[in-house]
Amino acid sequence: MKLGTVTYNLAKDWDLDTIIQRCEATGFEGVELRTSHAHGVEVALDAAQRAAVRRKFQDSEVELAGLGSTFEYHSLDPQEVRRNVKGTKEYATLAADVGAPGIKVRPNGLQTEAGVPKEKTLEQIGLALRECAEFAEGLGVQVRLEVHGRETCRVPHIRAILDVADHDNLFVCWNSNQEDLLDGGLVKNFASVRDRIALVHMRDLYLEEYPWRRLLGLLKESGYQGFCLAEIPESADPERVMRYYRALWLAYLG
Repeated sequence: MKLGTVTYNLAKDWDLDTIIQRCEATGFEGVELRTSHAHGVEVALDAAQRAAVRRKFQDSEVELAGLGSTFEYHSLDPQEVRRNVKGTKEYATLAADVGAPGIKVRPNGLQTEAGVPKEKTLEQIGLALRECAEFAEGLGVQVRLEVHGRETCRVPHIRAILDVADHDNLFVCWNSNQEDLLDGGLVKNFASVRDRIALVHMRDLYLEEYPWRRLLGLLKESGYQGFCLAEIPESADPERVMRYYRALWLAYLG
């Protein structure tokens, strides 16, 4: 397993050179670039700019672990869903151009308050993601579904979306939510998506409410060799925080 960071929120105001420099200085091996942040890696980049981003990572010790989007597919408006599918495809193309192996997308809720059965919304999300996964597969880019959103952050709902999509290029971004401990607990939830986990987001490791050591043990037992990414608040002394985070991560790994 490798340690990295997402740019949300620790690095949201850093440009690309600062991200790479600080990761190299603190032993962080990779980064997921969240859209809308100061690094500026967005679909508006032209071909030369995309090539320049790729070179920056190739010339550094830091891997581009992925791109993080906010695309979601639960809207009651079919045209809004189509806009998100179209945007996902454009973002997957960006990922391929800059050398990112995957893009993060998300569910962001159900529509039960509007009278829509949860199964119908989960099916809608899954069918949209099947189309996205198929498109991205042609580019060699993974689609990584974040365990996210009101109610959709429950792992059984993520499993249901995966089952509807039924596509080998749709993976899971484990998000280390407290809801992981519901619905039978961490071990059961982890087992239900174990073979689909392609990325892991982690909050502050000092939070005793979450069983970090057990999660990392499960990841090791599963043979996971991808990135565990710190998703933590910004700091006035980021490099010190990053060094402490890495030290605790290594200690939990044993």
